[in-house]
Amino acid sequence: MTNPMMLRNMDFDTISVRGKSKPDPTTGAIVPPIYQTATYVLEEIGVDKGFDYTRSSNPTRQDLEEHLAALEGGKYGIAFSSGMASADSCMKLLRQGDHVVCCDDVYGGTARLFNNLMTNYGVEFTYVDSQVAENVQKAIRPETKMVWVETPTNPLLKVTDLEAVGKIARSNDLLYVVDTTFATPVFLRPLEYGADLVLHSTTKYLSGHNQIIGGAIITDRDDLYDQLKYIQKSVGAVPSPFDCWLVIMGLKTLHLRMQRHWDNAEKIASYLEEHPKVSKVVYPGLESHPMHHVAKSQMKGYSGMISFELEGGLEAGKKLMNSVELCLLAESLGAVETMITHPATMTHAEVPKEERLARGFEDGLVRLSVGIEDPNDLIADLEKAFEKV
Repeated sequence: MTNPMMLRNMDFDTISVRGKSKPDPTTGAIVPPIYQTATYVLEEIGVDKGFDYTRSSNPTRQDLEEHLAALEGGKYGIAFSSGMASADSCMKLLRQGDHVVCCDDVYGGTARLFNNLMTNYGVEFTYVDSQVAENVQKAIRPETKMVWVETPTNPLLKVTDLEAVGKIARSNDLLYVVDTTFATPVFLRPLEYGADLVLHSTTKYLSGHNQIIGGAIITDRDDLYDQLKYIQKSVGAVPSPFDCWLVIMGLKTLHLRMQRHWDNAEKIASYLEEHPKVSKVVYPGLESHPMHHVAKSQMKGYSGMISFELEGGLEAGKKLMNSVELCLLAESLGAVETMITHPATMTHAEVPKEERLARGFEDGLVRLSVGIEDPNDLIADLEKAFEKV
C-alpha cells in the first residue's frame, strides 16, 4: 500500500487516479484485481490474515474503502450495497427514544427510511431549514443524538453552512452526519468542517456511469469506524467485489468528470435563467442562489445539479420533460449522461404533497443532472423541447 504520509502530500487529482493501491504484487497488474470469492482458505486455525468471508472483508472492497477515505481526507471508509444501506447503518448507531435534527429538504428515500421505518423503532425526527444554523440549535432536545444534513440538498439544492452547524453539533455532543453525494469530495470535504460521518451514494458521481448501486460512509473516528464495521459485517449489506471494482474505475476519472459536469451546468443554468419560459432556477453557482456566498466559501465547485420551474407550472414541466431527446427522462443522477427528472412523481413521490409545498418544493419542479456531453447540444435539446411548451 502507498505510504499514508505520501498520500497527504499528494494533490487530490493524483489520489483520485491512484488511491492507496500499488500494482498487484503477484502479477504486476496496474488495475486492481477483482477478488470474486465468497470465502478464503485459512493456513491454520488461529492464524488471521484479515480475510475469512467476503461479507466481513474482501480485498477489492478494502481497496475501494481506502480509496474513498483518501479522497475525503479521512482515516476510514466503509462501503455498502447502496446509499440507503449507508443511511440505514448510520441509523443503527441510535437507540429507542433518540431524536434526530434533520434538514427539511432531504432525499425521498432518506425521508422514507426515517418517517416510515425508523419511527417504528422509537426514533424521532425534527425537520428544519438548516440553511439557517439557528434553526438546528432551536430544534435540539435533551434526547437529541444526531444532526443530519445534506448539502446541496435533493432536489431544492439548499446549501448548509457546515462549519456553523458543526459548531452546534460539537457544543451539544451530537453525531454530525453530512451527505454530500451532490458535491463529491472533489468540491466539498465535510470532515474539514467538523462532520463525524460523511455519506455518499456511490451510485452517483463517484462511480459515474450508471452501472452500479452502492454507498459509503467515511469517518475519522476510531469508535464510529468500529461500530459501523460491526454493523456492516452483521447486517451484510455489502457491495459485490465487481461493483467495488467498477466504483474504483470511476474514481480514477472523478476529478476530470466533475470539472466537466460543473462547466456544463454553469452554462445551462445561465441559459435557463435567461429563458422567458423559466420562472425560477436554483443552482449554487448562480449569484441568485440565496446561499451562494456560503457555497462559494466552502465548495471548490458547484457540481452538475440544477433545479428549475417553468412559468406554466406542472403541465409545462411535463411537456418539457416528455419532449427532450438527448436529455434522458430517468431517476438517479451523477452519471456521464444528462438525465432529467420530475421529483414530485419520481424520486420524492412518497413525500406528502403538503410537506413538499411547505418547503417550496412545487409540483412543477424539474431536476436536471447535467452530464458531460457537449453543452451546446444539451442546450439545443432543451430549446427544441421548450418550443413544445
